[in-house]
Amino acid sequence: MKTLALPARLFAVLSLGLLTGSPAFSQAPTAGSPTGINAAFVKLFGTAAAFTAKVDARALDAAQQETVRMLMDWAALEGKVRLEINLEQMTNKDLPTNTVAILKQSGMARIITVFRPDKKATYVIYPGIQSYQNLPLAKGEAEASEKGLKLEKSALGKETIDGHACVKNKAVVKGEKGPVLEAVTWNAADLKEFPLQIEMKEKQSTVRLRFSQVRFAKPDAKQFEVPANYGLMK
Repeated sequence: MKTLALPARLFAVLSLGLLTGSPAFSQAPTAGSPTGINAAFVKLFGTAAAFTAKVDARALDAAQQETVRMLMDWAALEGKVRLEINLEQMTNKDLPTNTVAILKQSGMARIITVFRPDKKATYVIYPGIQSYQNLPLAKGEAEASEKGLKLEKSALGKETIDGHACVKNKAVVKGEKGPVLEAVTWNAADLKEFPLQIEMKEKQSTVRLRFSQVRFAKPDAKQFEVPANYGLMK
């Protein structure tokens, strides 16, 4: 199986504010999961099949200086993932100052993405204009969801994240032909080994996700559906 370049894609997501394929940027959707969320990434959460959390997502350069920061609402349910962001809360040193204002005026500053491996698609939803996009998963990623993946962890040490004692692990997700994703995770013993922090590297860049307010109650399944009255963007 070809290695899934999730860190690079997720870095691009943070930089562009999940606007892959958006008319606001007049660019076509990229292959694969446009949000960087795929079956291999979901595997990093181990047995945590249903939860909600707040996420502080940051992109760092080679000098570990922050280039992008974005806050997200995160929900997961049996392989499905839902992310919600408000671009007004994003900081990006390279984004033109008027970009977010333009998106807000057009009703596209709030974005929800829903990864649905069961439907081999990712939905990008714009509540402000009651519209959505249906972006098919690339063949390799759809196959990964179907054939299953294996998570292997090896301890690198122990650290404390937000008061939680964690084991810092090298996490490798493997498919039939070998590794498809590598990351460093900080797994909290008092939260069922949940990865409170996930860090991935791509060349000289780093993406770091810090989870808080983790709740293991099942989110409403309706959150992972496109509202019936929303129109499909073409």
